[in-house]
Amino acid sequence: MDFPEEIKQQTCADCLSGVSLGFRIRMAFQPIIDWQTRNIFAYEALVRGPEGQGAGWVFEHINDTNKYYFDQTCRITAIKTAAELGCDTFLSINFLPNAVYNPQTCIKATIEAAHLYNFDLKKLIFEVTEGENIIDKAHLRNIFQSYAKFGFLTAIDDYGAGYTHISWLSELKPHVLKLDMSLIRDIDKDPLKQAQIREIKAQCDLQCTQLLAEGIETHEELSCLTAMGIRYLQGYLFAPPTLEHLTKESDIELLQAID
Repeated sequence: MDFPEEIKQQTCADCLSGVSLGFRIRMAFQPIIDWQTRNIFAYEALVRGPEGQGAGWVFEHINDTNKYYFDQTCRITAIKTAAELGCDTFLSINFLPNAVYNPQTCIKATIEAAHLYNFDLKKLIFEVTEGENIIDKAHLRNIFQSYAKFGFLTAIDDYGAGYTHISWLSELKPHVLKLDMSLIRDIDKDPLKQAQIREIKAQCDLQCTQLLAEGIETHEELSCLTAMGIRYLQGYLFAPPTLEHLTKESDIELLQAID
């Protein structure tokens, strides 16, 4: 990846300060449920603007000039905020592979932030969205392999919404594959979607990749997905993203209704 020399010479202190981005970001958190244990497995950190504006507002301000600083600031802000809120589960952070010029170098500020805010490095998950324009698949594979060596979990987000083919599963070998909500919506009424998810799940089972269904909104979708053996679940049916707040298991009515 071709990056300006000033970015490559940036220190971890620069990344930790967040000043290079040019505006403040905040984080909302949405729980990911482990249906087998009925516990919260992780929280996904979702970027918000300085006044709580949605991710769309934030990405309107991201370009090739500041995408590196944005990627670094998201990581640090997610870790710092989650640690301050007392997060003791996995924390899933979205990252931009096109903003990583070298995975070993670009992870240094993340590691330093985890140490600074006393967050367990082994509880970090790094997600790449399927919708991002991946310039170099070999580069993404190198990032995933490097992160795995560090002990981080990796995930492909929004699977089924964009460019990827099922062959990417075997090439990238993510720890988690997140099914896009377009596959989840009304799945209980759509045998073709059900067949597609069974095919994806079979591939995931072969390589020990966990399957996660996101965007669940109805009890019927939940029942259909759990009947197919989907263990990890996320969506408004459980809880919406909340700004700088961690939804607890005791706050999720659906979990409380289960004996």
